[in-house]
Amino acid sequence: MTDVMRRIALAKRPEGEPGDECFELKEEQLPEPGPGEILVRNTAMSLDPYMRGRMDDVKSYTSPVQIGETMTAQTVGIVEASNDPNFKPGDRVGGWLGWATHGIAKAGALTKLPASGEMNAYLGVLGMPGFTAWAGVTAYAKLKEGETFVVAAANGPVGSLAGQLAKRAGARVVGVAGGPEKCRDVVENFGFDACIDHRAHNSPKEMRAALQEACPNGIDVYFENVGGHVLGGVLPLMKLHGRIIVCGMIAWYNGAGDETGSLPLQKIWRQVLVNRLTIQGLLQTDHVARIPEFHAEVAPLVESGEIRHEQDVAHGLENAPEAFRGMLKGRNKGKQVVQLSEEQQ
Repeated sequence: MTDVMRRIALAKRPEGEPGDECFELKEEQLPEPGPGEILVRNTAMSLDPYMRGRMDDVKSYTSPVQIGETMTAQTVGIVEASNDPNFKPGDRVGGWLGWATHGIAKAGALTKLPASGEMNAYLGVLGMPGFTAWAGVTAYAKLKEGETFVVAAANGPVGSLAGQLAKRAGARVVGVAGGPEKCRDVVENFGFDACIDHRAHNSPKEMRAALQEACPNGIDVYFENVGGHVLGGVLPLMKLHGRIIVCGMIAWYNGAGDETGSLPLQKIWRQVLVNRLTIQGLLQTDHVARIPEFHAEVAPLVESGEIRHEQDVAHGLENAPEAFRGMLKGRNKGKQVVQLSEEQQ
């Protein structure tokens, strides 16, 4: 067992896209677990859009990462040493140990993973992104058979599962993704009815025309992950008493504003009023009591292949910043993870 751990800390708050100067790779002595603590060697970590918001020192739903602190991330790994009787060396666990090769956690902050199977699935389809999709669809979509469900970032871990769950509920499912390859994957791999390439339609007007063709009866539910001109194209097509689930706004995370081509605020609110829309913010932290229900329902579907998922793997902790920037720009195909060791993916 090595006596050195590596971690990436926040070195500087970004202005716009986070450059290399915002991250610092540190090597430190491997920590010793205290009473009731477990030392975990992380085998993989997740990269997710919410991390960009955590880099800013602004009021939000949770505290920002402080300068010098390890960047936050969901992780999977192997127990190296344990001072808790419920965990033993060699156990496979999930936790929130950040951008690091190792981490210390109390037993209550770790989840035991199955002794076999794909650990990285617990960073995506069975992890926080998958749970977010499931919580949003089951709690807020209120889908009826035959309704139309549209989801942005449909090739990603949240959008792809949200769409598959909506399809299982009997909805017509239309995705929005970036590029023809992703759109083809959304239809052929994830079973959506159609997918619109937002890169081929660069204004709200163009997006509206493309979506109208794919959604001839309008849109009942929109699962929002991106904002920007996609939202501008969706809003005029929302049906009476439609539901919008706001999960993310990745188009604006690096500081982009009106130049993204979104609708003026007065037009947005008029659509909300005229169509009596319900707009619901979604944070998975509001639903954590339902995680066992989520795993009981979705894990067997993943194991049987009825629910499909993909991952995009970067290798090595030092490559996390570039993979993070690429994910924010939509370069990844599927769930973006960083593999820290090659065992038991």
